[in-house]
Amino acid sequence: MINFIKNFRADEDGAVTVDWVVLTAAVVGLGVAGVATVKTSIGTLATSIKTGVEATSVEGGTP
Repeated sequence: MINFIKNFRADEDGAVTVDWVVLTAAVVGLGVAGVATVKTSIGTLATSIKTGVEATSVEGGTP
């Protein structure tokens, strides 16, 4: 068991994995922050589009 722990500490592959996990977490965090930033504006825009579409009438369609 002691040899396993020594080999694990000396192995560099684990450090690369930790780096990728940290980088991935940072990218996900930035994505969540970006969505949170524009969330209310997107809701307002969607409401404006809905109101505009409901106010539009289409004529000349087939019965």
